[in-house]
Amino acid sequence: MVPPLLLHLSSATIALALGGFILTARKGTDRHRVLGRLWVAVMILAALSSFRLTGLRESWSVIHLLSVWTLTALACAVYFIRKGDVKRHKAFMVGTYLGLVGAALGALAPGRLAYRFFFGA
Repeated sequence: MVPPLLLHLSSATIALALGGFILTARKGTDRHRVLGRLWVAVMILAALSSFRLTGLRESWSVIHLLSVWTLTALACAVYFIRKGDVKRHKAFMVGTYLGLVGAALGALAPGRLAYRFFFGA
């Protein structure tokens, strides 16, 4: 069994790299669709694995609402692209990726668990 923190950090890190690539690559191609599905899968994994992380308080915090929103936004993005609404699909995908970037920056703040994991401090 993979420890929840390792699962969360690895899936979020993959999502950061893959999402950045997808956003800069050509849209509407088979590669875009395949990589997009993979990105959604690792984002779902990152969001769901976050519910196993409770920190020192051993309970969920307000930050877990971001995971709920991520799951909702991903569902909306998939719904809109299946309906052919590329504009709304793009808005949800870009917004979700920017939220991931913001969460990563916040997680790397000194004193946070991810900061200690990566920098050993």
